[in-house]
Amino acid sequence: MAKISDIMKSQVVTVERGTPVMEAIQILVKHNFTGLPVVDTDNQVIGVISEKDILSLAIRAREQSCSAEQKDMRVEDFMTKDTVTIEATESLTALCSCLMKNKFRRLPVVLNNKLVGIVTRRDVISYILNIQA
Repeated sequence: MAKISDIMKSQVVTVERGTPVMEAIQILVKHNFTGLPVVDTDNQVIGVISEKDILSLAIRAREQSCSAEQKDMRVEDFMTKDTVTIEATESLTALCSCLMKNKFRRLPVVLNNKLVGIVTRRDVISYILNIQA
């Protein structure tokens, strides 16, 4: 039975809570990502910032003139703080159940509370396709 560590990407692009939100948006666009793990200095996951989180920036911009204020906005102002992670040693079944139950597109993968990878729905689908080939 496959483990998450067999499927995940171990090279993870991350941001920190103090990263300017505009920088995070640039990273999302540059890499064509839908979200990024937010980590602390110990590489522990403290949140995720997703496209959905960033949509609130458009709402704020419409409600107020915030071009100068945008420079001061940080990832922590938008990120989802109640982040679900999954252990690298978990099974593919546990991963699929978690993704279906929670409806997010990606899960940070941890080992001993440290970020070691990320796995997306597309990674799982690609894995399934490859084992059928």
